Amino acid sequence: MILEELNEITNDYFLLEDGSATDIYFTTSFLVDYLMKQQNGLWERPNGGKKIRVPLEYDESEGGWYQRNDPLSSDDREIIDAAYFAWKHVYGNATIYRTDSLYNAGEYAEVQLVTSKVKNAQKTARNKIAKTIYSASGDAASSLTGLLSCCSAATTTPYGEITEDGLVAADGTKRWKGNVNATGGTITLDIIRTIASEAKIHDGTDGKPNLGTTTEVLFNKVNSLLQTQQRYVKEEDSVKAGFLRLVFEGKIIAADDYVPTGYYFNMNGNHIGFGIHAKGYFARTEWMDLQGPAGQTMKVFWDGNMICNHRLAQGCGSGLTPT
Repeated sequence: MILEELNEITNDYFLLEDGSATDIYFTTSFLVDYLMKQQNGLWERPNGGKKIRVPLEYDESEGGWYQRNDPLSSDDREIIDAAYFAWKHVYGNATIYRTDSLYNAGEYAEVQLVTSKVKNAQKTARNKIAKTIYSASGDAASSLTGLLSCCSAATTTPYGEITEDGLVAADGTKRWKGNVNATGGTITLDIIRTIASEAKIHDGTDGKPNLGTTTEVLFNKVNSLLQTQQRYVKEEDSVKAGFLRLVFEGKIIAADDYVPTGYYFNMNGNHIGFGIHAKGYFARTEWMDLQGPAGQTMKVFWDGNMICNHRLAQGCGSGLTPT
């Protein structure tokens, strides 16, 4: 097939599939769907920079009670710092050799061949992201700076280029502390409450975790512990996408196939999400001729990272079992 024909078929695939062509990127992981497709969290689209800069606010400015003649402080207290997350890059490749074209001659067969190759490239990029969203990989790794890195209890290991002791409020609170509850044992509603309380940063709806993910085995156990009225969920986007989820005490709890065995994660969507380059949100190249073998190739690129502006607001529990 000539390049013009390949690009035309690919463009038609993305334009005529009624959104399903791009839905492929979000269909295997609840958290990828929730944070990236639905954008229910931090959502930054920088167009450059050596790293993704995420502003932080971790302290209060000068202020207090005063009486009529009291002097008032005009000192400026540092309340803003920033975390820096490395760009992570993933791609999916589609290649059609000349022999593939010969074996799939005819308009219908050619369209099927091209779309199947493009879909596989999309799925490859998607799965690379989903498989590392919960990882312990840090900024030095090529994969995502995942949730286990965010929740790590290692006090001297930087996360977003900041260590636990590198961000301390005036009252001594370590707002960049990793939260991991390693008590383990049978998962219960009280354990879920405890993990949520450990990630509470203040009263009010935006100061507590509003999202939880776990394995399907542990999710089924939690589901069986709840009364029908406690687990009632409206038909929202993630339900329509086929993900198992429920609501417990104001938190969405969902099963995610990529959660490591024995883990339950609590997240505050106001403080965690994705930073994705303005030109790197599953961007695709044109088809081009291969250098060497006879054939053509195209790629799908994603450039970004998982980001956080309040580490203390996230947490997880490990070593949990259904019984």
